[in-house]
Amino acid sequence: MNGRSHFGVVVLTPSDTRDNMNFMDGEILKGHLEMIVLAALTDGPAHGYAVIQKIRRRSGGDFDLAEGTIYPALHRLEQMGLLGSRWTTAESGRQRRVYSLTARGQRALAGHRSTWQRFVDAVGGLVGETSHAATRHSR
Repeated sequence: MNGRSHFGVVVLTPSDTRDNMNFMDGEILKGHLEMIVLAALTDGPAHGYAVIQKIRRRSGGDFDLAEGTIYPALHRLEQMGLLGSRWTTAESGRQRRVYSLTARGQRALAGHRSTWQRFVDAVGGLVGETSHAATRHSR
Protein backbone atom coordinates (compact mmCIF):
# COMPACT_ATOMS: atom_id res chain seq x y z
CA MET A 1 0.00 0.00 0.00
CA ASN A 2 1.28 3.47 -0.82
CA GLY A 3 -0.69 5.14 1.98
CA ARG A 4 1.12 7.40 4.42
CA SER A 5 0.68 7.06 8.17
CA HIS A 6 -0.17 10.18 10.14
CA PHE A 7 -0.46 9.74 13.89
CA GLY A 8 -1.27 6.05 13.46
CA VAL A 9 -3.94 6.69 10.80
CA VAL A 10 -3.29 5.40 7.29
CA VAL A 11 -4.06 7.97 4.64
CA LEU A 12 -4.81 6.34 1.30
CA THR A 13 -3.51 7.91 -1.86
CA PRO A 14 -5.26 7.58 -5.25
CA SER A 15 -3.04 4.64 -6.21
CA ASP A 16 -4.33 2.75 -3.15
CA THR A 17 -7.83 2.18 -4.52
CA ARG A 18 -8.59 -0.76 -6.84
CA ASP A 19 -5.02 -2.10 -6.76
CA ASN A 20 -5.28 -2.78 -3.06
CA MET A 21 -8.75 -4.32 -2.79
CA ASN A 22 -7.16 -7.41 -1.20
CA PHE A 23 -6.40 -5.27 1.86
CA MET A 24 -10.02 -4.14 1.94
CA ASP A 25 -11.35 -7.64 1.26
CA GLY A 26 -9.90 -9.03 4.44
CA GLU A 27 -10.87 -6.15 6.65
CA ILE A 28 -14.12 -4.86 5.20
CA LEU A 29 -15.62 -8.21 4.26
CA LYS A 30 -14.98 -9.87 7.62
CA GLY A 31 -18.38 -9.09 9.08
CA HIS A 32 -20.27 -9.11 5.80
CA LEU A 33 -19.38 -12.38 4.11
CA GLU A 34 -22.62 -14.05 5.22
CA MET A 35 -24.72 -11.27 3.65
CA ILE A 36 -22.64 -11.30 0.46
CA VAL A 37 -23.00 -15.06 -0.02
CA LEU A 38 -26.73 -15.00 0.72
CA ALA A 39 -27.19 -12.09 -1.71
CA ALA A 40 -25.33 -13.99 -4.43
CA LEU A 41 -27.98 -16.73 -4.21
CA THR A 42 -31.05 -14.46 -4.47
CA ASP A 43 -31.53 -15.15 -8.17
CA GLY A 44 -31.52 -18.91 -7.75
CA PRO A 45 -29.49 -21.97 -6.80
CA ALA A 46 -25.81 -22.18 -7.70
CA HIS A 47 -22.80 -24.38 -7.05
CA GLY A 48 -19.86 -22.98 -5.08
CA TYR A 49 -17.72 -21.79 -7.96
CA ALA A 50 -20.75 -20.10 -9.56
CA VAL A 51 -21.28 -18.23 -6.26
CA ILE A 52 -17.69 -16.97 -6.50
CA GLN A 53 -18.30 -15.85 -10.09
CA LYS A 54 -21.56 -14.09 -9.18
CA ILE A 55 -19.89 -12.20 -6.34
CA ARG A 56 -17.02 -11.17 -8.61
CA ARG A 57 -19.36 -10.10 -11.43
CA ARG A 58 -21.91 -8.29 -9.25
CA SER A 59 -19.14 -6.42 -7.39
CA GLY A 60 -17.60 -5.23 -10.64
CA GLY A 61 -14.57 -7.43 -9.96
CA ASP A 62 -13.79 -5.78 -6.64
CA PHE A 63 -14.55 -8.91 -4.59
CA ASP A 64 -12.49 -11.78 -5.96
CA LEU A 65 -12.95 -14.29 -3.17
CA ALA A 66 -11.04 -17.53 -2.94
CA GLU A 67 -12.65 -20.96 -2.80
CA GLY A 68 -11.09 -21.34 0.65
CA THR A 69 -13.25 -18.42 1.79
CA ILE A 70 -16.52 -19.30 0.05
CA TYR A 71 -16.83 -23.04 0.64
CA PRO A 72 -16.50 -22.83 4.44
CA ALA A 73 -19.03 -19.97 4.43
CA LEU A 74 -21.47 -22.04 2.34
CA HIS A 75 -21.13 -24.98 4.73
CA ARG A 76 -21.55 -22.73 7.78
CA LEU A 77 -24.67 -21.08 6.29
CA GLU A 78 -26.11 -24.50 5.51
CA GLN A 79 -25.48 -25.68 9.08
CA MET A 80 -27.27 -22.55 10.31
CA GLY A 81 -30.31 -23.44 8.18
CA LEU A 82 -29.93 -20.38 5.93
CA LEU A 83 -29.04 -22.46 2.87
CA GLY A 84 -30.13 -25.81 1.57
CA SER A 85 -28.14 -27.96 -0.83
CA ARG A 86 -28.50 -30.90 -3.14
CA TRP A 87 -26.14 -32.88 -5.32
CA THR A 88 -26.52 -32.57 -9.08
CA THR A 89 -24.68 -33.97 -12.04
CA ALA A 90 -23.12 -31.47 -14.45
CA GLU A 91 -23.09 -32.05 -18.22
CA SER A 92 -19.51 -33.25 -17.81
CA GLY A 93 -20.79 -35.99 -15.49
CA ARG A 94 -19.13 -34.40 -12.47
CA GLN A 95 -21.09 -34.24 -9.21
CA ARG A 96 -21.70 -30.73 -7.88
CA ARG A 97 -23.34 -29.47 -4.74
CA VAL A 98 -25.88 -26.76 -5.52
CA TYR A 99 -26.88 -24.29 -2.81
CA SER A 100 -30.11 -22.33 -2.47
CA LEU A 101 -31.61 -19.90 0.00
CA THR A 102 -34.08 -21.28 2.52
CA ALA A 103 -36.99 -19.20 3.83
CA ARG A 104 -34.90 -18.61 6.95
CA GLY A 105 -32.01 -17.50 4.74
CA GLN A 106 -34.26 -15.02 2.92
CA ARG A 107 -35.35 -13.54 6.26
CA ALA A 108 -31.74 -13.35 7.44
CA LEU A 109 -30.73 -11.57 4.22
CA ALA A 110 -33.56 -9.06 4.66
CA GLY A 111 -32.29 -8.36 8.18
CA HIS A 112 -28.71 -7.98 6.92
CA ARG A 113 -29.86 -5.59 4.21
CA SER A 114 -31.70 -3.43 6.74
CA THR A 115 -28.69 -3.32 9.05
CA TRP A 116 -26.38 -2.62 6.11
CA GLN A 117 -28.54 0.30 4.94
CA ARG A 118 -28.50 1.84 8.42
CA PHE A 119 -24.71 1.42 8.48
CA VAL A 120 -24.32 3.04 5.03
CA ASP A 121 -26.56 5.93 6.07
CA ALA A 122 -24.63 6.48 9.29
CA VAL A 123 -21.19 6.36 7.65
CA GLY A 124 -22.46 8.56 4.81
CA GLY A 125 -23.56 11.12 7.37
CA LEU A 126 -20.12 11.06 8.93
CA VAL A 127 -18.18 11.44 5.69
CA GLY A 128 -20.44 14.09 4.21
CA GLU A 129 -22.64 12.03 1.91
CA THR A 130 -26.29 12.93 1.62
CA SER A 131 -28.06 10.83 4.19
CA HIS A 132 -31.35 10.57 5.95
CA ALA A 133 -29.56 9.21 9.03
CA ALA A 134 -29.53 12.66 10.66
CA THR A 135 -33.19 13.20 9.77
CA ARG A 136 -34.19 9.80 11.11
CA HIS A 137 -32.44 10.30 14.47
CA SER A 138 -33.31 13.98 15.05
CA ARG A 139 -37.01 13.31 15.42
